[in-house]
Amino acid sequence: MSRYQQADGEATAALITRLSPQVFQFFLAQVRDRFQAEDLLQDFWLRVHKARHTFRSGEPLLPWVFAIARRTKIDQYRRTKSLKSHEFQLEQVPDVAAQAPQKKVSPALADLLRTLPDAQRETIWMLKVSGLSLEEVARATGSSVGAVKQRAHRAYEKLRQAFGEQA
Repeated sequence: MSRYQQADGEATAALITRLSPQVFQFFLAQVRDRFQAEDLLQDFWLRVHKARHTFRSGEPLLPWVFAIARRTKIDQYRRTKSLKSHEFQLEQVPDVAAQAPQKKVSPALADLLRTLPDAQRETIWMLKVSGLSLEEVARATGSSVGAVKQRAHRAYEKLRQAFGEQA
């Protein structure tokens, strides 16, 4: 990241290659629409570029990245909230040229995560799929470690109930 801040082209390519699949999966889990997730990913990288000077060397990168990703998702939701009531989809063309994500989440897990409220789904995704620590999730979401633990606990309880219903 510090090389990216100094306009190193190779570092930029490496950063995008390394983080894009993980951030794309985060967006896809949140919005459940591949096209929207791709748009969010592009918007995310524009924001990272504009905010690159705010990253402090020595600090963990992933909480900083996921904080930007989270704000990108929230801002997009606010922008489209009122527009959706006035729009209707005529036809969707499949995206043939899109690359498949590197990490695949089983459809069953994706379906179960969709049943969770947004904050809980986001917390579980960051903790379990993206591999962030409690402190990193707290930093990325702007909340306390206790709040992250509470959201995770409530999500685990709902997932246990969902597993019980499917068994």
